[in-house]
Amino acid sequence: MKRDLAALAGTTYDAVIIGGGIYGATLAWEAALRGLSVALIEQADFGSGASANSLKTIHGGLRYLQHADIRRMRQSIRERSTLLRIAPHLVNVLPVLVPTYGHGMKGKEVMAVATRINDALSMDRNRGLDASKHIPNAHIISKAETLALAPGIRTDGLTGGCVFYDAQAYNTERLTLAFLLSAENIGAVLANYIKAVGFLRWGDQVMGVRAQDQLTGAEFEIQAKRVINTSGAWIDCVTDWLKPAGKPLRLAKAINIITRPLFKDHAVGLRGQGRLYFVSPWRGWSLIGTDYYPYTGDPSALRVTTAEVTALVTAINDAIPSACLTVDDVTFVHRGLLPLKPGSAPEDVQLSQHPRLIDHGVGLITVEGVKYTTAREVAVRAVDLLFKSLKRTPAPSVSDLTPLYGGALDSVEEYLHEQLDDPPHELSPPTIRRLVANYGSEYRRVIGSLDETAGDDAPETLRVLRAEARHAVRREMALTLADVIFRRTDWGSAAPLQESYLWFVARVMAGELGWSNGQIEREIDAVRAVYRWRDG
Repeated sequence: MKRDLAALAGTTYDAVIIGGGIYGATLAWEAALRGLSVALIEQADFGSGASANSLKTIHGGLRYLQHADIRRMRQSIRERSTLLRIAPHLVNVLPVLVPTYGHGMKGKEVMAVATRINDALSMDRNRGLDASKHIPNAHIISKAETLALAPGIRTDGLTGGCVFYDAQAYNTERLTLAFLLSAENIGAVLANYIKAVGFLRWGDQVMGVRAQDQLTGAEFEIQAKRVINTSGAWIDCVTDWLKPAGKPLRLAKAINIITRPLFKDHAVGLRGQGRLYFVSPWRGWSLIGTDYYPYTGDPSALRVTTAEVTALVTAINDAIPSACLTVDDVTFVHRGLLPLKPGSAPEDVQLSQHPRLIDHGVGLITVEGVKYTTAREVAVRAVDLLFKSLKRTPAPSVSDLTPLYGGALDSVEEYLHEQLDDPPHELSPPTIRRLVANYGSEYRRVIGSLDETAGDDAPETLRVLRAEARHAVRREMALTLADVIFRRTDWGSAAPLQESYLWFVARVMAGELGWSNGQIEREIDAVRAVYRWRDG
């Protein structure tokens, strides 16, 4: 990707998208794939908001059974299969254990019925998938088997457990980026750190946006036949340019934490202090969530308090008495803003259940998403609406079958074995596995700059990190140290990266971007600030 502001300002597009999270990214890919000219701008870095701060689970919608919402369940099942198919390097099958207690709604009998219905409703879930990506049927296990998989959980009333299967994203930031890279490869024009500051108007009609480069302060215009607002927590800030909304979008602050590993292979759903939490294995850590709090105020000012993290730690200790977690065990905190259910009470944190697509009739379309998993399907509907607004016959969607950047793999396991048998630059097996998990079939391109330093006797870790940082700057529009550490690589998004590595990457980027010593220090301070979530 190249940040080409002249191209943004010098073309009239079918659509300009405001917001570069998963909803903007899937929409850019969908629109470009169906032949529309599209631009996308993001006021910060791509995928740096709620899209990066998820529980990483690609849900099949089992929980919708309790509300008999079969339509949403089927939608989630289809989209889970789609992501396993088009991004097989980034999305993997995840076994999930839910312990059963007693013989009521939390018992074996109810879970057995629910999972049989789920398996029946998802009989087509493995169609067209590589065997390693197949979602198995659920099964009930004994109390002893449950304790073997989830040692230390509460045993009062424990009768056994239910194991079902979902999927998990190894790296949601790279998955969002894969949609963007795919869109850019077929003609979309993208730019991060570009903020929309107003509409271009011709009478009542919206004809594009006024934009500001957040790096230089320069303003310019982007002309488009339609503007699509996918700005997440900032949706009302954009629609208010038409007219004040009156009642602003109500938001919930979502919090997940990463800790030392509590369980090995299975995600475990546990009740703690009255609500259901999931403890998922992720990159050798445990990813735990989610807690929700009402949020008002500037979305840019989102913060997490020590009290909120402590409350989540306490809830997990209540569900797993042997865990003995402390706040000091928390290596990273994810935080994001999600829309609340319209009409719910102010103190009642109920998340919005359905996406909203609104054609305002004046050249503006608003897309409010609710789930990472179903973003692509919502993008299909949004592009259909865009075609209708443009009074053009829609081209058919093929994004459910078209591999994303790095995902052109018939079998990830076979590809990995091939790479391990013939590793470039004699890289070690753990390094090859990590690179394939992040970049898929494109990983050799990512480490291409290793050829520039042939004979370098630096440790493999540093040589590969340098290559990844260079690729991120040269090919993936990384402009800050945080972009590389948190969103282009997997080096710092689970636990703080060693200080020596931070300085190393900062100096590599300084060589690419011409940073001064003062800029290097500011970039490092900005990364440190992400890790400093404690107040007081």
